[in-house]
Amino acid sequence: MDENSLKFEQGPIRPPNEAQSLLLRFTRNCPWNHCLFCPVYKGRKFSLRTVEEIKDDIDTAREIVDDIEALSKKLGGDGRVDGKVMTHILHRSQYSTSYRSVAVWMHYGTDACFLQDADNLIMKTDHLVEVLTYLKQRLPRISRVTTYTRSRTVSKKSVESLHRIRKAGLDRIHIGLETGYDPLLKLVKKGVTADGHIDAGHRVLGAGMELSEYVMPGLGGQEMWKEHAEETARVLNEINPNFIRLRSLRVPKRVPLYEKLEAGTFTMQTDDMLAEELRVFISSLDGITSTITSDHMMNLLEEVSGNLPRDKEKMLAVIEDYQALSDIDRLVYRTGRRGGTYRSLRDLKRDPTTYRKIRNLIEQVQTEKGMDGVENFIAEMVDRYI
Repeated sequence: MDENSLKFEQGPIRPPNEAQSLLLRFTRNCPWNHCLFCPVYKGRKFSLRTVEEIKDDIDTAREIVDDIEALSKKLGGDGRVDGKVMTHILHRSQYSTSYRSVAVWMHYGTDACFLQDADNLIMKTDHLVEVLTYLKQRLPRISRVTTYTRSRTVSKKSVESLHRIRKAGLDRIHIGLETGYDPLLKLVKKGVTADGHIDAGHRVLGAGMELSEYVMPGLGGQEMWKEHAEETARVLNEINPNFIRLRSLRVPKRVPLYEKLEAGTFTMQTDDMLAEELRVFISSLDGITSTITSDHMMNLLEEVSGNLPRDKEKMLAVIEDYQALSDIDRLVYRTGRRGGTYRSLRDLKRDPTTYRKIRNLIEQVQTEKGMDGVENFIAEMVDRYI
């Protein structure tokens, strides 16, 4: 068998928490694609994949699973993907990217599947139900199926349709809420209102699916940061999603929002301003039982994670601890965090040698390029993760 011929289509992105999931592409790119802050699908045309195309990919994934199990036994294993099997697959060029991705999925044993690309609920309900059913039949080990969609798309689905989709196997939906402030939603061309977000959230939860809502700290800039924080919390209080995922704004040159930044009509929040915005946002969440996660390197404070209402004060304490740091310690932490060295405020004092190295680096850059150079250096580091 030519393992390189065993391929199926995969899209460009998935949520960080789906890194160990099986990735299957049900649609290509984004049907909306107007959001000013998003760099992912610009210049790419949206298209639906046919039921037959999707089923063929599912069949290929099944074939790869069978082949890997046989390989495991050939190498003296019991069909599972241990380190020996992974080393064999990852170090030989005969295996396609699809083959390797299935091997990684089997190795970690998450039994989760993420459906790409940006808005799979735009598919006809009958077609989506058919491929979901087929997926579960061909890969019965899958215990969780997740996808991205848009609030506006969800609101166009009937309650009956959403129940059918859930029954066919879709367990969790990721929605980019970004903000609950209507003027900001309009500014960034999100294509939905705060009420639309609330309606979609209620529909998803009412159908029995889990809901992850993405929030974008910094999206309001310095002009609308407080309204952004408070109104986003208000909308989430109305929805009470299972998960609230924080994804801080970055504005590289390739996104449309950069034009407003250059024109001076949009002003980025500094990290210290973002910390205060986050404090206002967390403080305004009330009466909900959501889990907050900060699982992305673009976020300044990864420790702002926990379950509401239990961990609310703990999360606020993290923000206040950052705000209480001296100017130089905040600068060292920001540099270490953006460079991937620090994951928590505790790391700041855990290793004095690392602290001194980062501080010396900051002083060197400041001597050569001034404080603007230091800020540009930090920004360049975090923009690598976009």
